[in-house]
Amino acid sequence: MNGLLAAALVRVGRTVLAVVASAAVIIGLWYAFISVFDLDSLVAKDPQAVWEYLFTARRAPASRKVILDGLWHTLGDAGLGYLFGTVAAIVVAVTFVLARPVERALMPVAMMLRSVPLVAMIPLLTLVFGRGPTAVGVIAGIIVFFPSLVNLTFGLRSGPPAAADLVRAYGGGPATVLRKVSLPSALPALFVSARIAVPGAIIGALLAEWLATGQGLGYYMQRAQQTFDYGGVWASVVVVTVASVVLYAVVGFVEAIVLARYGPNPAGSRPGR
Repeated sequence: MNGLLAAALVRVGRTVLAVVASAAVIIGLWYAFISVFDLDSLVAKDPQAVWEYLFTARRAPASRKVILDGLWHTLGDAGLGYLFGTVAAIVVAVTFVLARPVERALMPVAMMLRSVPLVAMIPLLTLVFGRGPTAVGVIAGIIVFFPSLVNLTFGLRSGPPAAADLVRAYGGGPATVLRKVSLPSALPALFVSARIAVPGAIIGALLAEWLATGQGLGYYMQRAQQTFDYGGVWASVVVVTVASVVLYAVVGFVEAIVLARYGPNPAGSRPGR
């Protein structure tokens, strides 16, 4: 138990340190970008201006409410897209592992579709799926699906061959090998995919809201830009970035706990035990 807790704390500490370092780098680059290119303060807002827009200006409460309402809507859309994309990636990855001919037939098609810009596909997707939650789930899910598929397929094949042979020796079939060996070995790949896919799902949701649904933070940013509310645009970008970083940290926290207990080398395990 102590080993499990220590391993989890180490992983959590690394995640928190990475988040803090990333935030410091982003703020530094933000100030440097404005300074180097000598951008007009009317358009380019620095961190202090965004803070004032959200917290100290006279209209800050109203502005904050509009942005947070849009953020919750966008996070809901992103969650739907993440669910669609991840479930589809798991199903296809398992199919690829169990049936290699299917992988040889479909993987090139998937990679070819991945090379098509999503912006070019959105008009077609809205024609097929409409402008409701299904369209948002599909658009955001496409961004999640492809990196998750590659990582999960690799992860499912990374199980120890000796463990798979042992299961087969006791009469286990492909499904048993998948459940007992491949899926536990794929847990690190699943969390790597999650860390990539969660911000990607948010980007997909913003894109869908901007071009398809006319709701959420994506649409608010477009409307703010059209009405010259540049403070609202920058504040929205900051808020959605912070939300992405927080979700990334949450995934890292869950990863620390799960892998410390159920990963390929769980804490407390020792060779020969």
